[in-house]
Amino acid sequence: MTNVRQNNPTASTRTASTRTASTRTASTRTASTRAASTRSGPSTRPRGAAVLTAVLTAVVLVPLAACSSSPSPAPATSSSPKPTTASFEATASGTMAPVPVNPLTGQGPVPSGPVVAVKIDDTASSRPSRGVDRADVIYVEEVEGGLTRMIGVFTTYPTVRSVRSMRPMDAELLWNYGNLVYVATGGGGSGPATLAGSPFSRVIMDDGAAGFARDRSHPAPYNVNADLQLIASRTKGARAHNVGFTWAASDPRVAKAPADAAVSTRVGNTPMTFTWDAGAKTYVRTINGRRLNTAEGRPIAQPNVLVQMCDGYTDRSDIDPIGNPSRYTKTVGSGPFVLYRDGKRLTGTWKRPTPGAPTSYVDASGKPLPLAPGGAFVLLARKGTPAS
Repeated sequence: MTNVRQNNPTASTRTASTRTASTRTASTRTASTRAASTRSGPSTRPRGAAVLTAVLTAVVLVPLAACSSSPSPAPATSSSPKPTTASFEATASGTMAPVPVNPLTGQGPVPSGPVVAVKIDDTASSRPSRGVDRADVIYVEEVEGGLTRMIGVFTTYPTVRSVRSMRPMDAELLWNYGNLVYVATGGGGSGPATLAGSPFSRVIMDDGAAGFARDRSHPAPYNVNADLQLIASRTKGARAHNVGFTWAASDPRVAKAPADAAVSTRVGNTPMTFTWDAGAKTYVRTINGRRLNTAEGRPIAQPNVLVQMCDGYTDRSDIDPIGNPSRYTKTVGSGPFVLYRDGKRLTGTWKRPTPGAPTSYVDASGKPLPLAPGGAFVLLARKGTPAS
């Protein structure tokens, strides 16, 4: 086992790493720049048809289902990709047909390559990170000692650092993505067995998988790079499909929502703070009021911060070297959420009946609340955690 977990019980010194993205400014997070030509993934946009310049925004309605709290993963349900933000093309018969877009961002064509999920360190010892700003979705989850780790979900393939070890909760969290490519350095406790029972294609450094390398910028275990381009080219995995996010550039409920230019919450004992950048139309992750950049000099940011309040329990099957048990966050079930987008704050309820089902995010009347196209942070906080 090459992984050594870090523990620091002092929350003030273990604030969350930032994930800012200057490349995800309003100009670079448009549908054209999220196309595969700029994100290094091949385009699947249909050819031979005249593309009209009008872009229409549509919201995919995710069926609501009764909540289940079963912690045991079930076989993934089949769900056809559904467009969320679509341009329209003229067909040979002269009719108008929607062009599907990336369901994980609401922008650009559906990527032709596999979805890749990477377990990433979220502590000061690994900063600055590499490649995190290129993720479509970034989950932040609580692990041992109140610390956090990230899972970056990618449909383009940068080199990412610092890659860390799996956790048992990852199987439940990512099950509805289907046969994605799951990348980690290794894992302890029940993590390997849990992941072995998942539908994922697993690429694990400790198993001798190709695509990993250490650099000299950080000490081990905080220096593992993963070459996602190489990994994606050698590993079969599912393409992006609907996992429950809906997208719309505008919505009347957003216009009526109260303004909130800053996000302050926590995951475990780790503060999570973000600042709304109106010019870039993104929320920039901060630590102690400072924006942090990737090693490439790009801020880590997304158009949305989704604080998802979850149940969970102490997972004593996974204990770190100094005796701290991990936290298992349950993402099957239901609970409140807070959505920050466009400098506004909206609230609602999330529901996910089974591991294979999409997660729905709806308002008080049961209608889906759309995210701003471009990607999202999803913070998996404990129920009762304040979010302001």
